[in-house]
Formats: sequence, structure tokens, C-alpha cells
Amino acid sequence: MTASRVLVGIAARSLAAAGDVSLPQYRVLVLIAGRGPQRAIDVAGVLGVNPSSATRLIDRLVRAGLVRRQRSRADRRSYQVALSPQGRDLVAEVTQRRREELERLLSSLPADQHEPVIAALHAIADAAGEAPEADLAIGLGW
Repeated sequence: MTASRVLVGIAARSLAAAGDVSLPQYRVLVLIAGRGPQRAIDVAGVLGVNPSSATRLIDRLVRAGLVRRQRSRADRRSYQVALSPQGRDLVAEVTQRRREELERLLSSLPADQHEPVIAALHAIADAAGEAPEADLAIGLGW
């Protein structure tokens, strides 16, 4: 639990430095960065919230200029949300802050502990179903 508090602290600090974006809003941005344009119903399913909650989150992100709505190619009656350039920049900025803080933390450990810690973090991410860095649409992991 102590380690989870450390990681939550890193996440909170990196997001706080990015401005007025809530953690749930940022999670939507990362979801879109990792999976590409999404329908609101799909965002709701991944986040485990009801569709109206996802739509409200998306509406706030549209007003903030972080995502844009676009008509679905498969079904012209529905829309998908995609990252705007500003949203892509925000995800990149927050990711870079997290990466730098994690690198500082890891570098403070003895060298023989680096690989086991990195392996454990990868295993946790895999178990949680997080997309690996190489799979993210914008080439970023967290």
C-alpha cells in the first residue's frame, strides 16, 4: 500500500502541474491516446461508468479543447472523440513528468534492484490491462 501511495503521488503531481484537468478527464485522454478515437459508449465501458457520465466528461474535454468530436466512418449517425493537438500535448507533458519522476526514483535505488522493480511494474501494468508504450497511438506510456 505504501508503494501505491508513492505512485499515486507521482501521478497527482504530474497532473497538477498540467493545469485544470481532473484525474477522470485525464484517464479519458490516455484511453483515447492508447486506443485511438472512441465512441462515448466505449469510453463509458472501459471506465466502468454510465454513458451519461462519460458524455459529461467528454463534453468538458471538448470545451477545454483537449478532444474533438468526429463522425464515425462506420456509422455516420454516431460520433467518436479523438485527441486534439492540445490534448496530445497535454498527455505528452504529463507522461514526460511522470517518466522523469519515476526515473529519479529508480536511480535512487541500488543498481541491482532496477531490473526487478521494472519487471514488477510491467507485470502490474499487464495484469491491469494497460497498453504497453509501443501500442499507444502517440508513442507514449505512463
